Amino acid sequence: MKTNDGPAASGHSGSRRGRSGGRGGGAGEGWRRGAPDSGSAWSCRLLRAGSDGMAQKKYLQAKLTQFLREDKIQLWKPPYTDENKDVGLALKDLASRYSNKLGCCENEVEKIIEEIRCKAIERGTGNENYKTTGIATIEVFLPSRLKKDKKNVLETRLHISGRDLRSKIAETFGFQENYIKIVINKKLLQLGKSLQEQGVTHNVKAMVLELKQSEEDVRKTSQEEEEKQNEADLKEKQIQRTKKGLEILAKRAEMVVDPETTPYLDIANQTGRSIRIPPSQKKALMLAMGYHEKGRAFLKRKEYGIALPCLLDADRYFCECGRELLDTVDNYAVLQLDIVWCYFRLEQLECLDDAEKKLGLAQKCLKNCYGENHQRLVHIKGNCGKEKVLFLRLYLLQGIRNYHSGNGEEAREYLDKARLLFKELHIDPSKVHSLMQLGFTPQEARLALRACDGNVDHAAIHISNRREELAQIRREEKEKKRRRMENINSLKGMGYSARAARQALHQAGGNLDEALKILLGNPHMWWLNDSAPDASSPHESPSQKGIDQLVYMGFDAAVAEAALRVFRGNVQLAAQTLAHHGGSLPPDLQLPEEDVSSTPSTSPSDSAGTSSASTDEDMDTEAVNEILEDIPEHEEDYLDSTLEDEEIIIAEYLSYVENIRSATD
Repeated sequence: MKTNDGPAASGHSGSRRGRSGGRGGGAGEGWRRGAPDSGSAWSCRLLRAGSDGMAQKKYLQAKLTQFLREDKIQLWKPPYTDENKDVGLALKDLASRYSNKLGCCENEVEKIIEEIRCKAIERGTGNENYKTTGIATIEVFLPSRLKKDKKNVLETRLHISGRDLRSKIAETFGFQENYIKIVINKKLLQLGKSLQEQGVTHNVKAMVLELKQSEEDVRKTSQEEEEKQNEADLKEKQIQRTKKGLEILAKRAEMVVDPETTPYLDIANQTGRSIRIPPSQKKALMLAMGYHEKGRAFLKRKEYGIALPCLLDADRYFCECGRELLDTVDNYAVLQLDIVWCYFRLEQLECLDDAEKKLGLAQKCLKNCYGENHQRLVHIKGNCGKEKVLFLRLYLLQGIRNYHSGNGEEAREYLDKARLLFKELHIDPSKVHSLMQLGFTPQEARLALRACDGNVDHAAIHISNRREELAQIRREEKEKKRRRMENINSLKGMGYSARAARQALHQAGGNLDEALKILLGNPHMWWLNDSAPDASSPHESPSQKGIDQLVYMGFDAAVAEAALRVFRGNVQLAAQTLAHHGGSLPPDLQLPEEDVSSTPSTSPSDSAGTSSASTDEDMDTEAVNEILEDIPEHEEDYLDSTLEDEEIIIAEYLSYVENIRSATD
């Protein structure tokens, strides 16, 4: 991720970092990661859309819908629909007029207008039915392999649970219930809540994501069937492990861990240096970035059905970070592009009602991060070649969206922009090979060649300089982390918990003396333990030796005993607190009377859970490792693309708009 400082991803041993905002443009952060003792830096941070005929039909549907709105024609009323709801004679004249306007076959236009008319009548009937019975209509968008020419609808009451709706969809359309996920209003359907609680309304669109094909499609052999089911089970478990792994890593970000032994996530700017994020936003930001990177990993593998839930979760957590952050990080812009791209690859763009809004938001965020005409990006990095890949994807998606909305000329403009950028960003494979001969990776070669306008010599220098810069940053960050751990250990040696020490040092800007003053002035911070006590937890009876020590220092015996109960026998903390508060305990640290008489108890079953705890720890390690494996090694991985898919899709959609022009000439 990146912020205003231009965070990017880099790392050192034991950590992983995420870019945030303005990647490369100085407006974001990045992941940094590293396996214990690896000493290596890590960083965070297709193909045809169907047949020509299907794409042109969608264009005609959108264009005819535009004409009908402009001409204020209501197909469900006379003279286009009679009293029996049958088609009227006037529809044929309308089709003739529009076919001449579009230069298309009259029969085809008439057929599409009739489809629009039938859908309008069906919708009106559904609206009346909903008003009188409360039974809502849901339009169901099936996976592309099951798409038919007809509209798929389901009627249901809205008080049922998400699980009930999933069951209905599975039964109606032939899915296995446990192997589908439902997306409504760009959110995964929650099984335990009612549809009303989740904002599901009449005429809403529901998209089905399939983790496993239907039994009928895979019943070729019993072995194949079993393999498919196992595959679906694995995908579902993978999604759950992703959630668990990210939760663990986000929690570690709030704790103090040894960077030499424990993998964790951190947030860095585009140069790889740590940046400070408000605690209130850091966890949400960590989860947002983590889900985004996991979703991008699935996108690379073209597993769009699994990628989309991760991307939607990332969007949800980003929205918890505050508008100010979202407006200054390019991570959020890239996420919007990835979400729209995922819907497009699933052939479900029509299910994303706000595709235009998301693309507009991405364009605004990129402009805020990189500046008008990329001048801010050039000022910070000296070039903008790598980031132009994002604009190519943006223009391509805007062209596709406009085409599917019936805006042929606008589609052509955006697609032409994408084509020009592709020509500019296309890399000669022989140049990549030349850099690989020098020991550089294909990814480094592509990124450097785009940054250096294709000059091989300059690209080699660019890569070498960046490697040296990252190595120096890793050394500095490692030393900074070492000093921080020393300060934390010093405070722990005085009796404070790691959590209290970390928070005090955070407030003191890393100054040990100031952190100690903060702790002495706020004794309640002692309760910021790694497992904070509650009212039901017993307090140890202080030893007489500890009481005598405090009495010898001049404190009252009763107060000394009370202080030792609060600080669980820690004489040093008790003495420091009493001295700081004039020999008495502050009211917020005094225990209720019932706690004074309580004695600690030991459960005989404490050791019984050792085996179970070990198993849970192994599962946690597996979940964390899966997340870390999908955080890219290069901090600018999100900018790297061969553009092979984009080349195919640009040519495909330009052929569609060319057919439109030919038909109207």
